[in-house]
Amino acid sequence: MVRRVRALPLRARLSLLVAAAVAFAVAVVAAACWFVVKSVLVSSLDEALKANRMDGQQVSKYLDLRTGLCAHDPVTREENPFGSSVQLVDGKGGSCLIIGTEAVRLTGADRAVAEGASADALHDATGSDGGRYRVFTYTVPGLRDVAVSAARPLSEVHDSLNNLALVLVFVAGAGVVGAAAAGLWVARTALRPVDELTRAVEHVARTEDLTVRIPVDDADEDEIARLSRSFNSMTSALASSRDLQQQLIADAGHELRTPLTSLRTNIELLTRSEETGRPIPEADRKALLASVKAQMTELAALIGDLQELSRPDTGQHADRAQIVAWQDAVESALRRARLRGPELTITADVHPWYVRAEPSALERAVVNILDNAVKFSPEGGVIDVRLADGVLTVRDHGPGIPVDELPHVFDRFWRSPTARALPGSGLGLSIVARTVQQAGGEVSLTRADGGGTTATVRLPGAPTPPPEVP
Repeated sequence: MVRRVRALPLRARLSLLVAAAVAFAVAVVAAACWFVVKSVLVSSLDEALKANRMDGQQVSKYLDLRTGLCAHDPVTREENPFGSSVQLVDGKGGSCLIIGTEAVRLTGADRAVAEGASADALHDATGSDGGRYRVFTYTVPGLRDVAVSAARPLSEVHDSLNNLALVLVFVAGAGVVGAAAAGLWVARTALRPVDELTRAVEHVARTEDLTVRIPVDDADEDEIARLSRSFNSMTSALASSRDLQQQLIADAGHELRTPLTSLRTNIELLTRSEETGRPIPEADRKALLASVKAQMTELAALIGDLQELSRPDTGQHADRAQIVAWQDAVESALRRARLRGPELTITADVHPWYVRAEPSALERAVVNILDNAVKFSPEGGVIDVRLADGVLTVRDHGPGIPVDELPHVFDRFWRSPTARALPGSGLGLSIVARTVQQAGGEVSLTRADGGGTTATVRLPGAPTPPPEVP
């Protein structure tokens, strides 16, 4: 049964839940109403029996004082001013019907009243016709060893209760049906935004159209509105991610095409020389081989940069992060920079600073910053490097970056028009920004006073290593 209910649509389940809840509430209220009405009717019947007590004079005319038996035939109920069947009970357990047509079986409580053991008794009993009666037995002042037992049929109560039960069943049924209809209407109204969301998700799954948006009123703050906003944010993020992915593929293809074309041309020249038997002059041959080597190096660097950018931003980075002596990474990068620019003067003022980052990625980021400084520094120029209090600054004295180009320096594959003739993939600073962000820091490039560019990297850390690091 539970499985069948779970297999129903959510709208049907909500309707059934509302109908079941209303049915339960109506059943409880109807049962309580029935018992209350029954109690009131029985109480009214008891009050009527108690209000119609017979006095001694009225009872005496039905007694034969010599025999203790009834002196007259019983009066029918139609002639009964008390509206009940009445019988007399003596202390010996004898009885006779004086009013009505149906005698009621006496109980020990009735005899106890006749014996004077109790003043009165109120109970249910069975009549000679098999029906149930409400019986009130009481003593009469002035008469000894005689009690009066008045009885009225409980059918007076049961008939009203049966009619009430029919009314309650009808009302309850109408209430349940109305509740089910109302529940269905409420479910349809409440789930209409969910239906729209479902259709939107199905449309995205079927067509991969990430431009779908669900209209949401800014004033709505309920769960459905929050869910719709989350869906819109998700599709926007997915669309942006797909656009970035397509842009990355297009940019990577464009960047790969240039070195591959040059590499293919040089190799074809070398191959044609071998096939035709016409040797290339030694100087030209060396130049071609040097060009092939340079293009291979550029391709390897570009592929390495692409692999670095393809790594996830979170998750795996947290597993590889550890406490790193940033000054060691800077010193290592300085040694490589001095090899690449032996004609340059690189000054260094490096103080200890320990950060939590991925060691290889952090060193690569510093190398990329220094490579840019070496690349754009004039021959015989000076590069100032300083690491203090968690701030690394690299200042070159090159041409600098135009102000309008500064917002784009960390974009993937972006290269200044004035620097496109220089080697590079346009991914170095993107890798720097990514690495610094993963380490919880900030990076910026600004124009330096007097010309040149200043790269600034700030990373959280401490001047001394934590206790667990030797």
